[in-house]
Amino acid sequence: MLIPISRHSRKAKLVLTVLLASALQLTVCTSSQAAENPFPESSTAYLKLQELRERASNLTVKAMDMLGIRYKRGGNTPENGLDCSGFVRLVFKDALGAELPRTSHEISKVGETVEQKDLQPGDLVFYNTLRRGFSHVGIYLGDNKFIHSPSAGGQVRIESMDIAYWKKRFNGARRINEEEKKQDSKP
Repeated sequence: MLIPISRHSRKAKLVLTVLLASALQLTVCTSSQAAENPFPESSTAYLKLQELRERASNLTVKAMDMLGIRYKRGGNTPENGLDCSGFVRLVFKDALGAELPRTSHEISKVGETVEQKDLQPGDLVFYNTLRRGFSHVGIYLGDNKFIHSPSAGGQVRIESMDIAYWKKRFNGARRINEEEKKQDSKP
């Protein structure tokens, strides 16, 4: 399922961003729900959950801000267009300060492997679209949806991982952790 949003539809982007942020808020108990919260707010587990929620929110909001930017092979700027890895690299750099490798295949070697059933917003999803593994990458948004820069003539858009095309080509997923982010950003 393709969710078409024109580049000029700022209102649609805002609505999607608010909905996504609301969904992310529901993934972790807030302090007002402390009685139901299995983790005390000062616990390491609670702080880790808060950190994951903030990271996911930063990544997904930054990615959603790029909806409608046109695809360009080898592209790495919004003004000139973005290919899939250029899109992912830009989102991670802007949202987290992370420097990722240039190609989707190289990016597939960074971070930790994540099982499809354990995907969290902000994780990277990889596909075999050019008859070779890890030739395409996108960012998981939640609810089995991902955002990516698809191919020539396309624009950054949201798609369902349940579409037969994507199901058949799924290669795996990775999560960029803080240790990797810091290592990758060193000169």
